[in-house]
Amino acid sequence: MSLHLGSVAPDFAQDSTQGTIRFHEWIGGKWVMFFSFPHDFTPVCTSELGVVARLGPEFARRDCKVIAVSVDTVDLHRRWLINLKNTQHVDIQFPILSDRNLKVSGLYDLIHKELNEEVTVRGLFVIDPQKRIRVSMYYPDTIGRNFREVLRAIDALQLTNSHSLLTTDRSGDDENSSLRS
Repeated sequence: MSLHLGSVAPDFAQDSTQGTIRFHEWIGGKWVMFFSFPHDFTPVCTSELGVVARLGPEFARRDCKVIAVSVDTVDLHRRWLINLKNTQHVDIQFPILSDRNLKVSGLYDLIHKELNEEVTVRGLFVIDPQKRIRVSMYYPDTIGRNFREVLRAIDALQLTNSHSLLTTDRSGDDENSSLRS
């Protein structure tokens, strides 16, 4: 199955740190940031989950739920949550799915066999309240993500849903750069 911008996000039922998640039911009428990470307890994954937890109020302000997935077990996720609280000083409020059977990873094309057929790449999807994929991003497992950029994309999506306009990020512009069409 090929996922494209505008595709309905695949539905699934999967075990998580907060019990069984029935994805479309769990989404309800909210925006969702759904992201994968390769393994629990790795330095980049630990940093990323800490950042996402600290940005929790920002996602909530945008009426956006957060959910994560990896191939590790729920038991290992729960042990990692304790570690995250102790080392990152964060309390993870969002569910983390266990995808030992690679069901969710298959639906969302998160296993790239050319890189590693045992762990997920760093995939990320922004899904709207109609359950349509509005952003998709894939990074190799060696590169962390900028979650402030994800928030900026959510802001832009929510703005352009109600106004006919285009948006850009000019935060990196300086006097020597220009935009060209």
